[in-house]
Amino acid sequence: MLSEKTINIVKEITPAVAANAETITRRFYERMFAGNPEVKAFFNQAHQHSGGQQRALAGAICAYFTHIDNLEALTPAVELIAQKHCSLGIKKEHYPIVGKHLLAAIKDVMGHAATDEIIAAVAEAYGLLAQVCIDRESQIYADQQAKQGGWNGYRRFVIDRKEPESEIVTSFYLKPADDQPLPKYLPGQYITVRLDHPTTPTSPRNYSLSDRPGNDYFRISVKREPALADGAPNGLISNYLHDGLDVGDSLDVGPPCGEFTIDPAATNGRPIAFLAGGIGVTPLLAMAKSLAQASVATPICFVQAAKNSRVHALGAEVRELSTKSSNFRTKIIYDAPLPDDVGTGKCDKEGIVTKEALREWTPVDDAEFYLCGPAPFMTSVMSSLRELGVDEARVRHEFFGPQQSIPT
Repeated sequence: MLSEKTINIVKEITPAVAANAETITRRFYERMFAGNPEVKAFFNQAHQHSGGQQRALAGAICAYFTHIDNLEALTPAVELIAQKHCSLGIKKEHYPIVGKHLLAAIKDVMGHAATDEIIAAVAEAYGLLAQVCIDRESQIYADQQAKQGGWNGYRRFVIDRKEPESEIVTSFYLKPADDQPLPKYLPGQYITVRLDHPTTPTSPRNYSLSDRPGNDYFRISVKREPALADGAPNGLISNYLHDGLDVGDSLDVGPPCGEFTIDPAATNGRPIAFLAGGIGVTPLLAMAKSLAQASVATPICFVQAAKNSRVHALGAEVRELSTKSSNFRTKIIYDAPLPDDVGTGKCDKEGIVTKEALREWTPVDDAEFYLCGPAPFMTSVMSSLRELGVDEARVRHEFFGPQQSIPT
């Protein structure tokens, strides 16, 4: 536990830290990559270039300082971080590196205001949080290893099938090169893919498993990313999977991780509403398929938003679920439909997912909502759910990339 003195100091400095948080985190990454370049391999440099990683860390620091006297409030955030760390292979020995450079960055930015007493208090607070994460990550690593077919680190997989799902999305069916079993996982989890890019050193990437557990393969459905206008790296691994790898090629895969999951046995028949935007359909489809197979009859509503039929991925699988179960309803909405998309059965509505659409299509009074998609989609849908009076305790969501906040 933290000393009362440390708690009071952290509370006092929280406004100043919040005002300078992104400056501190930018300086932190600069120092760490220069002083310990070996850890750079854990970080997606596209997120560094965009500033997303710096903003995410700044938000995490502010949240920790704000709840320094109520750490239970941070349990969901700690679980998200621990799962992400385990997907990348972060170990106990990496935490002192982070702590050293974080304290140094605070000194650099805050100057004389960062007194020895303040730095000591922040060091104590960091040490406690680090130990909480280390303990949880040790448990996750142990659980992964203990599962039948489980492992830690990376395991060699072979691309067994490669199937286009739309003009910009391709599914990869991955099987273990050692022909040994795959571990059970929770629908909604992701795997980590590591491969050598031919021209640019890259970090491992996380991809949601887009099919239900229980198959003899892992399936990831990967979106091709367009180049950025400023020439910054974007989609290096995703695009290389599309263009550089084919059936029979191999890659390294980490065990399933992630806290954005659903347990089909624990729904107790309560209605579930999945709201998917673009490639955000991948974890939600795995959840929906698992629920459709479960013994408990769960009413399911699946709303999928896409631009148009050319880029609409996995829609046929979503539709198929509705034909197999009277408890499963689907709605497809395109915001930029092609001329033959409307009135032909390809979509149910033109536009975006609005409050009115949610009221009409989903059981807003008692459903559990699962959201995944790009930030504008998530912001709009979350705002609509709030206006409809849906308690945030009934809403779960996941971002791809650095964790973001949804504006209220």
